[in-house]
Amino acid sequence: MPLTIVETDLHVRRRGDGLLFIGHFALGFAAKRAAPRLSLAVLFAAAQLADLMWPFLLVLGIEQVRIDPGITAFTPLDFVSYPYSHSLLFLTIWGVLFGLICAGVVRDRRMVGWIAALVVSHWVLDWITHRPDMPLYPGSEKLGLGLWNSVPGTIAVELTLFAAGVWAYVRATRARDRVGRLGFAAFVGFLLATYAVSLGPPPPSVTVLIVFAVVGAGLLLIWALWFDRHRTPII
Repeated sequence: MPLTIVETDLHVRRRGDGLLFIGHFALGFAAKRAAPRLSLAVLFAAAQLADLMWPFLLVLGIEQVRIDPGITAFTPLDFVSYPYSHSLLFLTIWGVLFGLICAGVVRDRRMVGWIAALVVSHWVLDWITHRPDMPLYPGSEKLGLGLWNSVPGTIAVELTLFAAGVWAYVRATRARDRVGRLGFAAFVGFLLATYAVSLGPPPPSVTVLIVFAVVGAGLLLIWALWFDRHRTPII
């Protein structure tokens, strides 16, 4: 199945791609207290696992998205089909598998439950924000509460959740040096700035969307890995 895009006048001012849903980062930050031996990058990867798999499934033609400005007030993305990266069933499976890997690395069985919950949390947050396009399993009915139909409501909820997650991370760790302090502060500032930029025009094509998603996610995970190594968990 080829990548598809709805032809539209991209000069019309619409809300941006909405990929940087900072609520997912918020839960990654907050999970540091429960999983202090895991890198923040791993926790972010768990919370964003659905979105990390999604671009590759788009390229393979297994899943499909369209750019349709106006489909919601907040994002122009029409998630036509993504049952393997975003369904509740498959996220539960991926979460358990990822949790088993993490538990094996740190030799702590409790990580299976924590990581699995973090992976599945992606479905819960998307269910709150998306229009009814979230599948329970491949071929199931699609659900969604539609918070994205309200731009002020979306921004208020996401920023509140993000602030709570950052606060939890600050309470769970302390900086050992300038990298741990300034690298972390710059990361938070960059997320907020990128979130503000994402409220602008839509991406010009699905290809650009995919490249942005892959490259952006990779750089953010490396950045989080770097500064988190310079912070000490507060047990």
